[in-house]
Amino acid sequence: MSLAALSLVQAARDIAEGRITSTELVQDCLQRIAEVDPPVEAWAFLDRDHALAQARALDEHRRHGRSLGPLHGVPIGVKDIFDTGDMPTEFGSPYWAGRTPRQDAAVVAMLRAAGAVIMGKTVTTEYAYFQPGKTKNPHDAGRTPGGSSSGSAAAVATHMVPGAIGSQTNGSVIRPASFCGVVGFKPTHGLIPRTGALELSRSLDQVGVFARSVEDAALLAEVLVGFDKEDLDTRPVARPPYREVAVSVPPLPPRFAFVRSPVWDHADPVTREAFAELADALGELASEVELSPSFARAIDLHRVVMETEMAHNLGRDYDRIGEGLSEKLRSLIERGRTHRAVDYCSARAAAAPLNSALNGIFNEYDAILTPAAPGEASAIETTGSPIFCATWSYLGTPAISLPLLASDNGLPIGVQLVGRRGNDARLLRTARWLVDTLNRKGRGRSSVRSQQGKPA
Repeated sequence: MSLAALSLVQAARDIAEGRITSTELVQDCLQRIAEVDPPVEAWAFLDRDHALAQARALDEHRRHGRSLGPLHGVPIGVKDIFDTGDMPTEFGSPYWAGRTPRQDAAVVAMLRAAGAVIMGKTVTTEYAYFQPGKTKNPHDAGRTPGGSSSGSAAAVATHMVPGAIGSQTNGSVIRPASFCGVVGFKPTHGLIPRTGALELSRSLDQVGVFARSVEDAALLAEVLVGFDKEDLDTRPVARPPYREVAVSVPPLPPRFAFVRSPVWDHADPVTREAFAELADALGELASEVELSPSFARAIDLHRVVMETEMAHNLGRDYDRIGEGLSEKLRSLIERGRTHRAVDYCSARAAAAPLNSALNGIFNEYDAILTPAAPGEASAIETTGSPIFCATWSYLGTPAISLPLLASDNGLPIGVQLVGRRGNDARLLRTARWLVDTLNRKGRGRSSVRSQQGKPA
């Protein structure tokens, strides 16, 4: 088996135990990139020599018997909105071409401290919004990989790297994970610091991870949780044992609240049919639950918060660049500048009561089961609709997309699980249980997509 096909957990274990070196793994990943990236174009910046220099330094570190971090020697892709002191960070915008920060973003520093090789910068849409970048869907080059974390999802799906970092303000982790057929995990808002990342919306921005299994995603997220005094939404917390909990056996079989949500009419027919079969496969462990009418406003509330805060944070670039920004981004900023302060404050305040209302569901169920996207990846001209993600981004709940379903075309359709705020470890354990259980059953016309499989 190619070293590039190793899971993140297995790669870290093999390096730590001396079966392979980081240099060998990085060389294999670079060879894989040379073979499969030209039609996919997942990378905004890649320096082969610099990647190998990091790997050799980490191998030397191990040879001297020094302590190893949990990701020692493992190559990781980083979305090009996170500052890297040794690589450009350009926000997917030609205006920022060649911008090289002086220091790492908090999550990049955490990755390095855990021993990771920062392989390169993955493509983001312009300013992490809706204008597509150059990346194509690895399953069908005529379709979108999703956005805005398009390069990160595509790089993991094609085995260029075993893990990657992304971000989500609306649906930018869950949606590309669904379209590319990988695991995408967005932890609770405020658990992972965003210092040194492009700020769109303090209320909504969340760091997320991409991997090819739940266990891999759990380990990657685990090393990123922490306090940073520059990010006022973080707080001192103990290192969460995400991976340990994720691979543990639940004391009881998890129960799922199948939530169609107020936007169910946006789901494609194949998605509706697939989720009906999924609920049937789970039997008495899945019950249909209807959200209260108050949740019907969540999409609009999210939009007001996002547009207002993005108009504020990107206002200077709008004034400077003008027509140099895409029409989609200019329109968003212009709308954001029209929202009244009272409407923005009301939209912010409405989140807490809705989260309280969710507690009633999570007191009875382990996770909400709902689509990650309306259906298979849409045409390359768009990044697809984030409508099945917006409510959970607005509420700051943890969410994970699992590559469990497929369309008639064989394209991935993600299953989204949503958990209670702060209960991320339990959500990961539930997700792992669901993957294992459906793999054993092999139920439904989509059966269960292998999380270690390569794109068609």
